Amino acid sequence: MTFAATVVTLYPEMFPGPLGISLAGRGLREGLWSLETVQIRDFATDKHRSVDDTPAGGGAGMVLRADVVAAAIDSVARAGRPLLAMTPRGRPLTQDRVRELAAGPGAIVLCGRFEGFDERIFEARDIEEVSIGDYILSGGEMAALTLLDACIRLVPGVMGAASSGMDESFETGLLEYPQYTRPVEWEGRTIPEVLRSGDHARIEAWRRAMAETDTRLRRPDLWERHEGVRVQSPSGARRKHGTD
Repeated sequence: MTFAATVVTLYPEMFPGPLGISLAGRGLREGLWSLETVQIRDFATDKHRSVDDTPAGGGAGMVLRADVVAAAIDSVARAGRPLLAMTPRGRPLTQDRVRELAAGPGAIVLCGRFEGFDERIFEARDIEEVSIGDYILSGGEMAALTLLDACIRLVPGVMGAASSGMDESFETGLLEYPQYTRPVEWEGRTIPEVLRSGDHARIEAWRRAMAETDTRLRRPDLWERHEGVRVQSPSGARRKHGTD
């Protein structure tokens, strides 16, 4: 099954952008995933091709019109694909949600501009609002590229070996352990001895310990979440790693 991505935007020339190079680009050329863009302005009905108007009640900026946006998204065949709107007020994107999307038929991604969308578009259409972080971008296109990149790399065949991404940050609920490569010594700093030992059990234990330490120190929010989903015993009591 090909992962089919449709981006509804005022700036279709921004796509595929970085998704057209490296592994994602090769996957696109090989047909492992597909991309189409829909120009919102094509669905404007006046001679000026207007897609926005002033905010009701006054205020700065412009707001994307519900009628024009609705016509644009209604032109796209959904075929079971979710419709996602990139917006700061959306639910934060997680790796769990990325995996769900990547395992499906694809996604339709709606990109906002200006002061956002007329609220009635969310009342009238089944739209999942998604945020990639607590900061402001000029528009939803960069957020859409981020979401699609996260999904596409999980599409079978894109990354090559199926296990390539399993140890990366967030896949296990932890940050990734530190990585090293040659030369063994650089500016007086050496690769940790355990990684040169050839003892795979020791290496695995070290990597796990470092992932836990880094997560606890750098991202206490992730660590609390990780602790909260530790394996439960049949009685509901929490179990420690390596103990019953």
